[in-house]
Amino acid sequence: MPGTSGLRSNTRHLFARGFRNHGYIPLTTYLRVFKIGDYVDIKVNGAIHKGMPHKWYQGKTGIIWNVTKRAVGVEVNKRVGGRIIRKRIHVRVEHVVPSKCRDEFLKRVASNDAVKHAAKAKGEKAPSTKRVPAGPRPGFLLENVKMETITAIPYDIIKEGLQ
Repeated sequence: MPGTSGLRSNTRHLFARGFRNHGYIPLTTYLRVFKIGDYVDIKVNGAIHKGMPHKWYQGKTGIIWNVTKRAVGVEVNKRVGGRIIRKRIHVRVEHVVPSKCRDEFLKRVASNDAVKHAAKAKGEKAPSTKRVPAGPRPGFLLENVKMETITAIPYDIIKEGLQ
């Protein structure tokens, strides 16, 4: 059929439930508390059709800007042409999971604060907490190595014969 470009076209595998994840929806999905400013990942649950976002938003991370009874408003950056637009969409809570994108950052902030606090308690200057890329590995010398020349054994199809 030509021109199949409906709202849910090409979502056969995209919206499919995972292996051994079919059936009921856990209560955690509905009892989870979302607050304005939280980071969430949009992960569509194909079993619930209400409040389902468009397929483009699947896997995108956004910030909650509104909380209603059964849904949350999520602000997502979308690239349109050469610009990035902040899109505000309402998505039901079944299609949203808390994001782990800030976990590493918050853990790093806590550890940096602990290091600074410890240095201040000792009366020392606070150390640099900036992330530094790994430098080049240290050099080394190979010892007791002998050069060995390896040559290929010539293969002659006439000598071997065709079986």
